[in-house]
Amino acid sequence: MAESVSDMERRILAALQDGLPRSRTPYADLARQVGISTEELFAVLERWKQDGTLRRIGAIVSHFQIGLADGAMVVWKVEPERVAHVGALLAGFEQVSHAYERQTAPGWGYSLYTMVHGTTPEMVRQTVMRMSEAAGVSDYQVLSTLKELKKAPPRYIP
Repeated sequence: MAESVSDMERRILAALQDGLPRSRTPYADLARQVGISTEELFAVLERWKQDGTLRRIGAIVSHFQIGLADGAMVVWKVEPERVAHVGALLAGFEQVSHAYERQTAPGWGYSLYTMVHGTTPEMVRQTVMRMSEAAGVSDYQVLSTLKELKKAPPRYIP
């Protein structure tokens, strides 16, 4: 973001950090809240995206609230030349909310991480088995979710 932030940009950031309105027209509602047109809002967001100020706008989903009471982070040991392919394959499972690559470390050779959700631990286990078979990866660990921590977006404007 530029060294000098305009009043309008400050209002947009303050509104965005509270999340998008829950409606069928979240951007129009956000623009109205800030006191600008939707086109002006999109112009600022596009400029922020172009200059690297804003990387993405994403949803924070409470899996427990939508009925997926069980989940696990599954770490996969995948050869470097297969990570992109295997990652895309595993991310394609509807039970996977996200998949990403991490650097390995001495004593920890797992390079691919997936978050798998289900209604029961057995459903998660079955999904992980199907994922393993589909990807041809048998070296993995299932790290079950013990407690859901509060997910909160960062605050930039008090």
